Amino acid sequence: MNELLQDWLDFWNGDLALAGKIVHDDFTWHVAPLTGGPPQDRAGREEVVGWVREAHETMPGLTFSVQVGPISQEPFHVVRWFAEANGISFHGTDILRVEDGRIVEYWLNADSLWAAQQLGVVPR
Repeated sequence: MNELLQDWLDFWNGDLALAGKIVHDDFTWHVAPLTGGPPQDRAGREEVVGWVREAHETMPGLTFSVQVGPISQEPFHVVRWFAEANGISFHGTDILRVEDGRIVEYWLNADSLWAAQQLGVVPR
């Protein structure tokens, strides 16, 4: 795995200080809302830092590991990951577009509903 993708994994594993190094100034991400509907686009380095921080606050001990990839075709990189925290586990796939050595765009496909059900946020 190249350094940028390793740093992305480390960022998601809680090293939030990496954001300035790996997240482009014009960062945008696309994620489907938990309740369904079209993807919600968000932008900004501080927004993604807050999102990752919140994930770790909601699920203490949260860790991510790469199961497949990266699969790369510049400027895109894809990884399939596994996350777990205190008996909760879920999977996801990240598609990252890199520009100027930093991640400028991010598409997330994750088992968010399954994670929310395990957390008791929504009924099973």
